[in-house]
Order: sequence, then C-alpha cells, then structure tokens
Amino acid sequence: MKKIVLAYSGGLDTSYCLKKLSQEKNEVHAVCINTGGFTKTQIKSIKEKAIKLGAFKFDLIDAVEFYYNNIIKYLIYGNVLRGNTYPLSVSAERTVQAIEIINYAKKNNATHIAHGSTGAGNDQVRFDMLFQIIAPEIEIITPIRDNSLTREDETKFLQNHGVNIEWEKAKYSINKGLWGTSVGGDETLTSNKKLPNNSFPSQLKSNQSEELILSFKNGEISGFNGKNYDPVTSIELISEKCNNYCIGRDIHVGDTIIGIKGRVGFEAGGPIVILKAHHLLEKHTLTKWQQYQKEQMSNFFGMHLHEGHYLDPVMRDIEAFLESSQKNVSGEVYVTLQPYRFELNGIKSENDLMNNGFGSYGELNKKWTAQDAKGFIKIMSNQNKIYHNVNKSK
Repeated sequence: MKKIVLAYSGGLDTSYCLKKLSQEKNEVHAVCINTGGFTKTQIKSIKEKAIKLGAFKFDLIDAVEFYYNNIIKYLIYGNVLRGNTYPLSVSAERTVQAIEIINYAKKNNATHIAHGSTGAGNDQVRFDMLFQIIAPEIEIITPIRDNSLTREDETKFLQNHGVNIEWEKAKYSINKGLWGTSVGGDETLTSNKKLPNNSFPSQLKSNQSEELILSFKNGEISGFNGKNYDPVTSIELISEKCNNYCIGRDIHVGDTIIGIKGRVGFEAGGPIVILKAHHLLEKHTLTKWQQYQKEQMSNFFGMHLHEGHYLDPVMRDIEAFLESSQKNVSGEVYVTLQPYRFELNGIKSENDLMNNGFGSYGELNKKWTAQDAKGFIKIMSNQNKIYHNVNKSK
C-alpha cells in the first residue's frame, strides 16, 4: 500500500485519479487547495464526492491569502499579462497548489504525490519541478499522463465504476480561482473556433452601465467606490461586478513550456480591470524610465512564473524591485463597466506627474523658454546629424 497525497480539485481528471488509485488499495489523501472561487456549498460537495470516490481522507487547505501575498500582488505590481492578453489565472495558481501539496505530503510522511496532469500541457512541468526541488525523495504518480488518457477515456472509466458523469459537461475543463477562470474544450484545440457562451461560468446579468472608482495604495488594490476592503475582498467584489457584465472573456494563444502552441479560454473580468486600472495609475505616477524597466522585468517575471520557475532566486530579486516601484502608486481610477467591455476614464492622485504647474502638453510651457526648446532640439539631433553627414555617400 502506498500513502499518496493527491492534488484534488473535484474535476474530471482528479476524480479519475482518486478512483483509480484508491481502487488499487492505496491510502489516498485527497487534498484540495483553495485558491479562491469555491463557495461553501461547492467545498462540501467536493468533500462528499472525494469520500464516495474512495479517499482515505479529505483535507481542504485555504491558500487564498498566501496566493495573494506571494503571487497576485506582484502580478498587479507588474501589470503582468501573458502575451499581452492572459492574466496567468491558472499558471499562478499551480505554483501555490504545488507548494501546499508538497508541504502537506512531507508533514504527513507520504510516500507518493499524485496529480491529474496530462503529458501534453504545462501543469505537469509546474507540479513536477516544484515537487522535485522541494522533496526529491517523494515519488510522483501521474495516471493520466502515464496512460495517455483522453477526457473521454476518463469519463467512460468513471461511468463503468458507478460514477455518474455527463460527457457534455465533462468535455470542458474549467478552473476557477481568485485571479480568474480558465476554460478548455474542443474549440480551444483548434485555431479557428470560439468557445460557446455557455462554456463560461458567468452569464450576462446587467445591460445598464455602472461607474466604479478603484482605490490603490502603494500599488495594492484597497477598495472601490469610497469603501475600504482588504485586497482579496476587493478582488472578489470587483470580479463579481465584472462577471455580471461578462467582462474579461478571451482566448489566449501562446507558446507552452513543452514547445507547442496552445490555446486557452478564460474569464477574468476583475483581474483585467484591476490590472488595466493599476497600469493607468502608474502612467501618471511613475517616470518613463521606471515604466520602461518595470515592463522588461515584469515580462520576465510573468514568463518565469508561467513556466514553473517560481523558486529561482531571481524571482525574489524582481519582487524587491517591483515592491520598491510602488511607493508612489496611490490614488483612484475611474472606470465604466458595460456589457462585455469597460472604459478607463481617468485618475486622481496626489502623486500625479501630469502637473500643469510645469506646462500643458501641446498648449503651454511654463518652466522653459522658446530659446531653451530650440537649444534642446538642436542638441538632441546631434547624433543623427553626425551619422548622416559621415554616411551621406551611402
């Protein structure tokens, strides 16, 4: 008998793993890592399902605060969007889930760790890398990857063993967390098909526009519409409002860790609105060179996180830089929500560098003369004057 800790979500893949491994007379601990998105009713249902599938024990670990403080906070600081599109809803979660699973396994003297990843995706890399780095002595089991199973294969297996799963529902893989929901299905395996409306968890509830005022303090979301909330609550409440408008739906096309192209659908209205509002506030409160360096380092940070390199010490170095850059990023951002879209209307901040005491762009200069401007332009053109003079024959 093996003592196995299974990273369990209650979805098709992990349900298959739990049924298969417990059926083989193993002591399987089904451990669900809550990174947001679960209601109390859903958690109760997940637990009941785990016990029915044969779990020796079910445990829920609340990692929402850990997720925000160690991952999401820096994604907001960096305005991180993979491929300028995707807010890393799943890849960011997997890091937290892997760390919590391995800590649980070591604490409970498990002999093996299991997860439901396939051999054709990114999650297998994220989980396995972190497991091997933190606990190389614990063996990893991956039933779906090792047996090259399809979602239809898993569904049939469960149906044959008395587990009632409808294929129409099981054919979509949905992962919901604090930082958005990912959706995968038949359509995302093609290059031309879009996901149907009913594959997304939220449906349109409001046709009337709504004004929001998002508050930030030192780069962190701190409330909206004049009310203060902690960052996690702010994200949850803003996401709920955005879900009513179906804001934040898209399909990301990217390069996977294993070298193939992949598509994933997602719905992340709250994260997208918060990221874009934060970025607008930064445009007003940071210098151009702060913004430039942040973009380079933030893109690298997002790529490394996406590809499972969270434990590389360079990530801590970048986090220190990002934290330092946020000391003046405080103020309010005015946003309008509408069905399927939003508008950023402007900001208000004591640290706004768009200060008319120095001048108004395209209108009036107050701190320099016309002669200053002419001399500045003349010096600025020197380098190219020299180049074109030297190379005029070419």
